[in-house]
Amino acid sequence: MCLIVLGRNIHPKYKLILVANRDEFYERPTQVAHYWKTPQNLLAGKDLEAGGTWIGVNKLGHIAAVTNYRDPTNYQNNKASRGQIPVHFLDSEVSANEYINNLGQASTKFNGFNLLALDKENLVHYNNQNGSPRKLEEGIHAVSNATLNTPWPKVVRSKELFKTLIDGHFSHDDLIEMMGDSKTADPRDLPDTGIPKDMEEAVSAMCIRTERYGTCSTTAITITHDGEVAFTEKSYPVGKRIAGVERFSFKIN
Repeated sequence: MCLIVLGRNIHPKYKLILVANRDEFYERPTQVAHYWKTPQNLLAGKDLEAGGTWIGVNKLGHIAAVTNYRDPTNYQNNKASRGQIPVHFLDSEVSANEYINNLGQASTKFNGFNLLALDKENLVHYNNQNGSPRKLEEGIHAVSNATLNTPWPKVVRSKELFKTLIDGHFSHDDLIEMMGDSKTADPRDLPDTGIPKDMEEAVSAMCIRTERYGTCSTTAITITHDGEVAFTEKSYPVGKRIAGVERFSFKIN
């Protein structure tokens, strides 16, 4: 998952509006969003290589999503899969703060990541490179592969498009279409994250399209003020992947 934009308590109908792109190598095997047998009540797509997920929700209305923190100089192949993190949170009944506090030193067993964790009361962001959880109050927030609200071009653009869209009537399909923006940044505005400049430009788009790597799916999640959850995942026909849309809705227990 490489770009998440959300609105928290800024809409008369919804307490949360979230949409996210998952960027991955096309060849990495993936199962589309579904209710897992284990853990029960987990709704998420599944990474079939490491067994985790990038974003999911459970019947309590808890949500967890991760993005990678891009730092090629500190990446280690022997680290645990970051996809475990959302699964472990959504398999528990602890608060977001408690889960992050329990991560503690264990967060170092993963390469760099951002975690967004929502429980019934709080939405918390955590980055294991700085170790400081942050509770998100009302407003629009976005995270890519730096930390929360770092003003990379794609983060700035996604927040602007998101604000314009949700000011009017919108649907999950509208949110997903918004995330399909493939405009790359002006080379003068690119961050320097330690990857080649041509790749830096390619991945500056909200929706990434390269020969082997890019945006494989988009997920939209909304929660109304009275506890109705709607979840939509759109998969793209990149590599050998099959296009499709999965839709779910339920009332929070």
